[in-house]
Amino acid sequence: MKLKLTQAPAPVHTELAPACGWSVWNELISCSDDQTLHKWNLQGEPEGKVCQLDAYYTDLHWYPLSSKRNQSGGTDVFAVGCTNGCFKVISRTGKLEKSVDAHSGACIALRWSYDGTALATAGEDGSVKIWSRNGMLRSTLAQSDSPVYSIVWGADSDQLCYSTGSNIIIRSSQSSAKQITWKAHEGVVLKVDWSPISSMVVSGGEDCKYKVWDSYGRLLYQGDPFDYAVTAVAWSPNGDLLAVGSQDTLQLCDRMGWAHSKSHLKTGSILGLSWTSDGTQLAGSGSNGTVVFAQVVDVAQEDGRVQVTLEDEHKVVVVDLLSEITDELEFRDRVVKISLGFDHLIVATSTQCHVYSISNLSTPYIFDLKEPVTLVMQCERHFLIMDHSSGIQLYTYEGRQLCNPKFPGLHPELMNQQMLGLSNDTIAVMEVGAQSSGTTVRFFDAAQGRPIGEPFQHSLEIKEIQLSQVGTSTERQLILIDRNRDLYVVGVMKRQPAKLASMVDSALWHNTTGMLAALVDQKLTVWYYPNEVFVDKEMLAKSRFVKADAEYGKAAHIQVFTGAKVLIRRSDGVLVTVATSPYPTMLYDMLRQGQWEKATRLCRFIKDPSMWATLASMAMANKELNTAETAFAEVDEVDKLHFVMKLKQVPHEEGRNAELALYRRRPDEAEAILIQAGLTYRAIKLNIKLFRWDRALDLAQQYNQHVDTVLWYR
Repeated sequence: MKLKLTQAPAPVHTELAPACGWSVWNELISCSDDQTLHKWNLQGEPEGKVCQLDAYYTDLHWYPLSSKRNQSGGTDVFAVGCTNGCFKVISRTGKLEKSVDAHSGACIALRWSYDGTALATAGEDGSVKIWSRNGMLRSTLAQSDSPVYSIVWGADSDQLCYSTGSNIIIRSSQSSAKQITWKAHEGVVLKVDWSPISSMVVSGGEDCKYKVWDSYGRLLYQGDPFDYAVTAVAWSPNGDLLAVGSQDTLQLCDRMGWAHSKSHLKTGSILGLSWTSDGTQLAGSGSNGTVVFAQVVDVAQEDGRVQVTLEDEHKVVVVDLLSEITDELEFRDRVVKISLGFDHLIVATSTQCHVYSISNLSTPYIFDLKEPVTLVMQCERHFLIMDHSSGIQLYTYEGRQLCNPKFPGLHPELMNQQMLGLSNDTIAVMEVGAQSSGTTVRFFDAAQGRPIGEPFQHSLEIKEIQLSQVGTSTERQLILIDRNRDLYVVGVMKRQPAKLASMVDSALWHNTTGMLAALVDQKLTVWYYPNEVFVDKEMLAKSRFVKADAEYGKAAHIQVFTGAKVLIRRSDGVLVTVATSPYPTMLYDMLRQGQWEKATRLCRFIKDPSMWATLASMAMANKELNTAETAFAEVDEVDKLHFVMKLKQVPHEEGRNAELALYRRRPDEAEAILIQAGLTYRAIKLNIKLFRWDRALDLAQQYNQHVDTVLWYR
């Protein structure tokens, strides 16, 4: 991945250009010390002067995208800060709407809140102030001894992050909330940016370094020192990429901080950076008045058989890795997103979505888009796209729309891939935004977009969710990683969370089986049958594979889990391929075809205890008692072996099903099976065995039999 750079052939600004900003109409406005504001198009061509005011500018920020949808009128404006201490609100056509005296000394930085209700300004006088949309002062949030050089809102439009001296401070606009302060750099912090999606903070300073932090001030990554001070940093809208600007240098980085590419320019110090709303293009303004445009290209994806690369904004190259045949796909509009998986390639341009089958790239299905796509996700039967106006939309691979699930408080502009789960029958969506605590997951039916049950509430803030890819809707499982980095498995239908592991950095379901891989305490752990967490933790521990000899480091991320291969991206950007056992995949294939005898022979051949434990768990789940008996004997589970042998002697099927439900820790289900079969005495006896005396007595009185038996046992 790298940046393709373009510059205007002749200089437009004659003096230093401190800031620039993209509007939602993909127009760039740049400001300069020559007292002019200029407009540019998406191709980097100047489109003329917007206005000329008697002021020297310091910062520029457009009124936000999300509020453009929520409110009508008056949203096509931007604010500029000036060296005389005032800020000005200017319309898209260049008309001055408002000028407000804000600070003594220069107004160095300003930012609109994400909901568009407030404007925060920071000044040379060390004060941070919050203003209403109409320019009325709401509050002076902070007063520092040294100038505040940079300011940015949190996703909830309540907290502000700003830099003063060598410190970064996160403070809520509610006076009662505690502020977080930490020393970030050796020199002055010149720029901070806070991603509303990943909640990570990036800072650049006079010590020539850029650093990535979490929202509690813990250092996640520190970049190698540049030759000069880092003067500009900016997160891409989806939080996946990061741009860093310095003297004659522009660097593109991953969300974890490591560099994809470094470009050398002739701009002087890059003072302002701005991304387009779709995250495909970037503009920077330099200290010599140059405005540079950078397109993100060489974006590559691979699924084991095919590699897809975005070569430039209009061309995608598809390479078949087996036959080495290369296809070039040309597009009229610029490509915004590509996604490869499940034998299909999705290419979303600014106006259309193209759906290709990997086996036939000549005839794609094409449909029109209302807005540029911000996210594409795929599963076996269909794919999901998301944009800012329509939200979440589900399509088949033939281009037919299935559903468009919506709920109050859906904020597509604050969502990324970690906040969505997609499978053949279910969509899982995390609630995000100012009104949400980040602990709620909603489930929707993939066929019609109807909600499935009540929303699931977790006790802590959730960081990531994913849905399993195999099985029926009743077997569908959701995994979630919370703020404490604990990994939980939740049944979509049952909604009872079970904790699988702690200290988890990343987790990923296998693409064709029910296996789950996770990085637990910097070790790779693969659970062959994670559903066993609801039944027997002892068997779960026996049916897993742990690779403890390789150090993956902190904050590593699992990118691919397919076949017998796990691909891990370390925090320094290095890709590590780990081979896992090929036998569990073979076991799943055999059990899918009901070949239990063959599966038993496979386990005898391998002589691996984890495979026997996996087979035993699967056999119990599928009521294959003969196979379970053999497998339990092989792993020395004597108590479970005796239970299976006793179970085989139960004369009727309902009794066996009830005992199996009890084995799966579902006593209410076991009782319901027995009562439905008319085995009232066995249902009463079941509750007596479990010491549920009140329930046993209720049943006895309800059916008017065996009351004396219950009392005698009691």
